[in-house]
Amino acid sequence: MATIPVSQLKSGEKIIENVQTKLGGVLFQKGKIVTERDIEVLKAFMVPNIMIESKTGEAEVSAEEQTQEEMFNTVLPFYQQYDKMFNLLKRVFTLAESNQSLPILEIRTHMEALIQNIDFYNVLTFTPRNNTVRDFLYHNSIMVALTSYMLAKWHGMPQKDLMPIALGGLLHDIGNAKIDDNLLYKPAKLTPAELEEVKKHTVIGYSILKSVPAINEGVKLCAVQHHEREDGSGYPLGVKGDKIHVYAKIVAVADMFHAMTNHRAHKKAASPYLVLEQLFTEAFGKMDPSMIQTFINKVTQFHNGTLVKLSDNRIGEIVFSDRSNPTRPWVNVNGTIVNLTLERNLFIKDVIQK
Repeated sequence: MATIPVSQLKSGEKIIENVQTKLGGVLFQKGKIVTERDIEVLKAFMVPNIMIESKTGEAEVSAEEQTQEEMFNTVLPFYQQYDKMFNLLKRVFTLAESNQSLPILEIRTHMEALIQNIDFYNVLTFTPRNNTVRDFLYHNSIMVALTSYMLAKWHGMPQKDLMPIALGGLLHDIGNAKIDDNLLYKPAKLTPAELEEVKKHTVIGYSILKSVPAINEGVKLCAVQHHEREDGSGYPLGVKGDKIHVYAKIVAVADMFHAMTNHRAHKKAASPYLVLEQLFTEAFGKMDPSMIQTFINKVTQFHNGTLVKLSDNRIGEIVFSDRSNPTRPWVNVNGTIVNLTLERNLFIKDVIQK
């Protein structure tokens, strides 16, 4: 390793220690391969020195090519486990539809294997491969499971509760196995009568899980309570506050986020940053406020380096976050810093996959 002045930093060198601003925010994560644009950002934030990986004399390989290959090899096990879970979940929904017993041990084993690779799951930027409208239900269930697990961990839940919460997220929509596909995938807004029919998935889900002995009551309550709200405005029972199981409160936050950020038959996906702002402004009073705050703070904590498209269609890279306005970071657009906290007419329209 070597510490050098930023003025001597070159494109392609690897940062081996987090780079922080004078205010304590993380500007770049360790392991980042520096680009010319990154050097401009470091100079703009008046970072004097930086710690980089020393040259080893090995055969030169394009930093970009090496990083892409390493990233692919590293993240591959996660996608392999994700695909296995996806295929299993499709079978589980088929079994539930025909009133057959669910392979809970197999479900748990697959969930544990997926969670072992959860470090490669980013709530804000993850997009399933080969995602179609007809597969939304399965992808949504897996993402809700992973996000619920992470939120539970961030919220300080005991270790013994983390796996049950993930299972609660995975099976929260199991009742939809018995809902008419024509309603689930209707490309237009549901009529009031159709909406009431779809709402039955909560009670149906609980009835499917209630006789399963290998999962606890909290997991089962996720199915019936994930649409309940703190103020009693939810369904199916309209229960309030402490009458809602803590597992279901966590799953509700994850479910609301993913339902809004993923493309569905009747609705296009919304920007995750817009959804976070909506959660902040609209969900308080309806969702557990401490969980909403934890969720927003944590999912935006390490988003520096993320490529985004602004509402005026300019593309830039997130370089800094004001923790009092986590959904409105600073974005570097061609060397110009756009502070979204000040430029309220702009917002992040989309997250670009690298």
